[in-house]
Amino acid sequence: MADNTVTLAAISGAHGVTGEVRLKLFAENLDSLKRYKSFNDGSLTVKSLRPTKDGAIARFAEINDRNTAEKLRSTVLTVPREALPELAEGEYYYSDLLGLPCVSTDGTDLGKCIAVENFGASDVLEIQHPDGKKFMVPMTKDAVPEWGSRIVIESAFVI
Repeated sequence: MADNTVTLAAISGAHGVTGEVRLKLFAENLDSLKRYKSFNDGSLTVKSLRPTKDGAIARFAEINDRNTAEKLRSTVLTVPREALPELAEGEYYYSDLLGLPCVSTDGTDLGKCIAVENFGASDVLEIQHPDGKKFMVPMTKDAVPEWGSRIVIESAFVI
């Protein structure tokens, strides 16, 4: 992983006239964001966070009006990877899987993991073959028996 930061949310626009912003959350929930006092190497300091039905509303000390808030639309909120909580056995952060080389259980080079999605049932890995073709595989024990420095995919799930 070239970048040592993890994106937890993105500013989707201004909210009101006093500088609040709407957030699209990439973290598990709003509580995952509340543990951090600042984002983007300290350039955005949290004053308040509150939930909405589709994300959150944030107030940052550095944003005092709607114009400034609108200029930050599409800004991602990042924290250093080492600031994230330790994981339990079998857990992973999406960012740790992105870019990992992928091989089948029979040793075939499958390319690399380019995305992790969740459509409701479980996480799904998007793998790009060296020739550019892509396929998806569920992130389950049956389909992905191991991951770490590489992702091993059961041959029966390879397209």
